[in-house]
Amino acid sequence: MIETSTHPLDHLVLPTRSLEVARQRLSSLGFIVAPTGVHPFGTENACVFLADGTYLEPLAISDEQTAVRAIGEGNVFVARDRLYRNKLGDEGFSAIVFGTADADAAHARYVEAGVSAGDTLSFSRAFTDAGGKSDMASFKLAFATGREATDAFLFACERINAPNIDRTALQAHANGATGIVEIVAVSDRPSSQAGLVSTAAGKRVEAGDKVELPNAILSIMAPDAFASRFGLSAGVSSDMRFAAVIFSIRDTAAAARLLAT
Repeated sequence: MIETSTHPLDHLVLPTRSLEVARQRLSSLGFIVAPTGVHPFGTENACVFLADGTYLEPLAISDEQTAVRAIGEGNVFVARDRLYRNKLGDEGFSAIVFGTADADAAHARYVEAGVSAGDTLSFSRAFTDAGGKSDMASFKLAFATGREATDAFLFACERINAPNIDRTALQAHANGATGIVEIVAVSDRPSSQAGLVSTAAGKRVEAGDKVELPNAILSIMAPDAFASRFGLSAGVSSDMRFAAVIFSIRDTAAAARLLAT
């Protein structure tokens, strides 16, 4: 059976050379960063959890030898991370992750649509909250990508065993961030890449190359439209590259004061 329901946004993957540097950077922006989590395939993360249930996943290489072995064994997560780093460097925004209750069904749909990036991946890792309480988290991932979209990838994440841990303390960010409202991608061919995102998310494209998820909007913009909206250069030409995240916050004035210091 091929699933058809729209996936919600689950989290964003942010490659970094060093979790220590990423932790300092995010802390300076007013985010609380969770303790380091180690994957069994040579990567590690230090997540920023938000009250709406989404999160940021800064991702670093913890064991080069293990990561190389994982790539050789067909681990799509590590392989796509390596592809991103080799082309764009160790700091960035490589992937959008959707939530799913059935990663196998998501994978079957990706295969049927011709956008599967490879085999599913199942793994478990320890999770520790701000108070030191630990539990085991288990996941299954299904991957999607466009043939030419080498600067970005997407995947669906099934939380098979979600830790019963209170994250309230990890969500009390000094900048007032409570959730993710919108993710913006830049593309030289926005309509084409909006089709890929639509297929991966299980939701049709709306007007203006937007894909409306249950809990966020994904916008795919041409470089000139991005520059006009944000007053920033879109950077080098790309079939698709994730470029911006818009957060919901409790108090804009308080956030402005924090960021001005």
